[in-house]
Amino acid sequence: MRYIIIGAGAVGATIGGRLAEAGGEVVLVARGAHAEALRADGLRLTTADGRRVHRLDVVTGPDEMGELRPDDVLLLTVKTQDAIAALDAWGDAEVAGGGTAAQRLPVLCAQNGVESERLALRRFARVYGVCVWLPATFLEPGVVSALCAPLTGILHLGRAAGGTDPVVRSVAADLAKAGFEAPVVEDVMRWKYAKLLGNLGNAIQATTGPEPDPAKAALLARAAREAKAAFGAAGIAYASDAEQALARDGKVEQPPGVRGGSSWQSLARGTGSVEADYLNGEISLLGRLHGVPTPVNDVLRHAANIFAREGLPPGAMSVADLTALADEAAARAGARGAE
Repeated sequence: MRYIIIGAGAVGATIGGRLAEAGGEVVLVARGAHAEALRADGLRLTTADGRRVHRLDVVTGPDEMGELRPDDVLLLTVKTQDAIAALDAWGDAEVAGGGTAAQRLPVLCAQNGVESERLALRRFARVYGVCVWLPATFLEPGVVSALCAPLTGILHLGRAAGGTDPVVRSVAADLAKAGFEAPVVEDVMRWKYAKLLGNLGNAIQATTGPEPDPAKAALLARAAREAKAAFGAAGIAYASDAEQALARDGKVEQPPGVRGGSSWQSLARGTGSVEADYLNGEISLLGRLHGVPTPVNDVLRHAANIFAREGLPPGAMSVADLTALADEAAARAGARGAE
């Protein structure tokens, strides 16, 4: 199979580079200065076992590839806010022998949140979810680091609608050769909903900084409680803390040091957008659909989006100020509930 990595940022470039190291055929899809750097200097990927330069095919879109091959696998790793544009562009691409990518090729959604699978299922016949546990950093064009050991990451895979098949098992085998653990599961979205609980803190980290702080942990706990209440009201299952610990502990250990996550990195690069609408906003959506107040997640979504739109530097807000906004929102929600 040939892997087309749609969004060769922190996660996409790491997976693509590691697949290439293991002998896989990989095409990186990137834009702007990042695409130029990848073409000129290669992908400079640092993992726990050192830095390497990968000279891979780089395109900015399907028009630069010609007909796709029937054995192509599309790995969607753009942020969720960019997913529709990517799915529409690649879904219409023609495949050798007839038909389009949306009709014939598998697309794997390796992203935070749970919305991309739903977006893809509206367009693609063959959609798979990937629960990504792969801490990586992308701040400079062409340069990516993923320093976890002994594994580079853990990627649970399965059909987005539930179940497994030979395609996802073949992909998992390739990933296993490339330094990942890739469990194939019947219920991949249950793992992705569990991962979403932790990603609710991305907005906290982006706005107040990545340094550990008890006040930040307390705010994340409040956001997670809202999420679990919304999941319960909606009848949504998610993997337990014990399951996640069993799957990950001791396998993806990071070296010491403070690192910003994906939303923090988006602000640091000045991309103009973050994933908050599809992380905290997912909880707000569920809360509104099922009558569960979600004031903390509402505030976190709003604050992160303001930072992105106005180009504010990550970490420019104090956790005390962010907590105060959440307290005010919670008080308003309580007052409305008492009416």
